[in-house]
Amino acid sequence: MTENSGGKLGYWATTVAVAGFLFGFDTVVISGANLPIKELWNTTPFFHGTFIMSMALWGTVIGALLGGIPTDGIGRKKTLFWIGVLFLISALGSALAPDPYSFSFFRFIGGLGVGASSIAAPAYISEIAPATKRGRMVALYQFMIVFGIFIAFFSNYLLKGLGGVDDWRWMLGIEAIPAFIYCIMVLRVPNSPRWLVVKKGDDAGALSVLEGLYSKGEAQSVLTDIKADKQIASTKHRGLFSGKYSIPLTLAFILAFFNQLSGINFILYYAPQILEQAGLAAKESLLNSISIGGVNLVFTMLGMYLIDRVGRKQLMLIGSIAYIIGLLGVAYAFNTSASSMFLLVFLLIFIAGHAVGQGAVIWVFISEIFPNRVRAFGQAWGSGTHWVFAALITLLGAVVLEAFSGREWMVFAFFAGMMVLQLLWVIFYMPETKGKSLEQLERELVRSDKVVTKV
Repeated sequence: MTENSGGKLGYWATTVAVAGFLFGFDTVVISGANLPIKELWNTTPFFHGTFIMSMALWGTVIGALLGGIPTDGIGRKKTLFWIGVLFLISALGSALAPDPYSFSFFRFIGGLGVGASSIAAPAYISEIAPATKRGRMVALYQFMIVFGIFIAFFSNYLLKGLGGVDDWRWMLGIEAIPAFIYCIMVLRVPNSPRWLVVKKGDDAGALSVLEGLYSKGEAQSVLTDIKADKQIASTKHRGLFSGKYSIPLTLAFILAFFNQLSGINFILYYAPQILEQAGLAAKESLLNSISIGGVNLVFTMLGMYLIDRVGRKQLMLIGSIAYIIGLLGVAYAFNTSASSMFLLVFLLIFIAGHAVGQGAVIWVFISEIFPNRVRAFGQAWGSGTHWVFAALITLLGAVVLEAFSGREWMVFAFFAGMMVLQLLWVIFYMPETKGKSLEQLERELVRSDKVVTKV
């Protein structure tokens, strides 16, 4: 890989990863509008959780489950452009919504963008990056997610009180600016070379893209591997759920399942409310939410640095242990009425564990383990699993916080127990994927009778 090609790889990957920024911003910006909207429209806890807070996540579920269709059909690039359009419409519509029903509809539209981006962006980046850089290149998407989360928390804090009782409209509407910029930026990236070969049969177009990423000889070698894999796959191709892909399907499901049973979305969505219940005032709780976003950002950068050095499995081990410590500390804080600062410290340990572990790994790992021919639909499976559980947890969040008022420790103790199970799964089952080409991983995870789980 030449210096110039490295620059193109970085530019293309970063541009596509901005979809993650919109994902993160759109997902968490609602936390600042949570309580004002509840007071404005006087909604019940069930309506508030079902429509106001989780409608975007149900859109995300649909976007994730169906996102493989346009990602394969019209390509990763065009899908990413339309994702930007969805974010733009959602931001403006949510900010101007006159009632909770139209508000929920536009949040749903944004959710479609979030779900589809979690398929198209990691797929695109994994398909242009060489094996030695794939981890941190795909992790750019996760970095942009947490950067978007951090900016959303910070933006909410700055905009608090700006528009009086309607400050939440500014919080949600400001997303239209980066969404519009992203739509322009993504038009400048090329199509995925693997998509061009496998789905369009455009070997010449794929070679042209690859020559922007590798030296001429390397580009031809990569193209040869892709074509050989396509030929083998075309003679032995079966449906995603035929049994041939049972190993990657299982790995993606379990990783996505544990990601949400850590409680990460529950905490990010309801951070201000959780901190208020711990004794912090509304403005102070928003300020401390910024510290959550900041820790998430810093430790995601650490995860990006380590993911191609120590590997995906090691990061999951570290993250699982931090999860358990952080969640048990939060549970203890609520159970003993410890100081709000004590609770915040363990919340930050939890966030750090997520950022360096599951957060850094999930989109990389799921984008790696499925073969070229079924990658988009395999990612739809993993991403759909992730978002179904995220939606369920967020839907029930408002109800759970009210039902367990005074007993919040039980919720966090449950999440800690789930993370003990994740730790055991990582130790005994999760394979290592670092440093292996996508075609090599296909041979190991699809055609082998067993998976090598040792690092």
